[in-house]
Amino acid sequence: MSLVTANNLSKSYQSGDITVPAIKAVNFTIEPASFVSFVGPSGSGKSTLLNMIGCLDHPTEGSLTVFDTDVSTLDRSKAAAFRGEHIGFIFQDFNLIPVLNVFENIEYPLIMVQNWAASKRRERIEELLDAVGMQDQANKLPGQLSGGQKQRVAIARALVTNAKLVLADEPTANLDHASAMLIIDLMKGMRDKFNTTFVFSTHDPKIMKEAEVTYTLEDGHVYTKEDSQVYAQTEAKGGEHV
Repeated sequence: MSLVTANNLSKSYQSGDITVPAIKAVNFTIEPASFVSFVGPSGSGKSTLLNMIGCLDHPTEGSLTVFDTDVSTLDRSKAAAFRGEHIGFIFQDFNLIPVLNVFENIEYPLIMVQNWAASKRRERIEELLDAVGMQDQANKLPGQLSGGQKQRVAIARALVTNAKLVLADEPTANLDHASAMLIIDLMKGMRDKFNTTFVFSTHDPKIMKEAEVTYTLEDGHVYTKEDSQVYAQTEAKGGEHV
């Protein structure tokens, strides 16, 4: 059974009296424990799509099922609870809390969304610190870390609640090539170890190469690689999309 299923999913925004479509009646599925990328130019709707999957935004039309729940029907409080239980997030600018050390940054979601005893929190955090190779950096503040180290902490924080779905918005955008490759390898290893699904929005060809499934966003539509080639050919001929 698919982990995520979108059926005729659409999202529009209002700008005064004008309706601006961002996502147009898209259909796609994401399978458990997969490595999936959504690619496309800036403004193509990648972040909007991830925000809807992550229950940060609601579709205008259609349905979106995540973990057998139609998240398009959830109100704000139920969406927040669902997010906290099931979904982790990784951001291109890391979003670490500067006044908290590495251990405390990873611990923060457990304090905010789950009522874990201190001993259980410590055990889980130490497991993640070991998994991302940051055991000896636990007491450092984010300002004392490299970009690659910050992203390792962000990955650990995304997984600390046992999330089986992690949404990563341009996770390698602020990293050099070597650090980006290490982060991609780390995420693949975490997928294999924890059976976690990683979904990326990205421009990075390194992630596209490693993804098992790639969806391309063009003009608010979602295409597979094969569909996108057909789209490009019909555009070049001035024909209608099929």
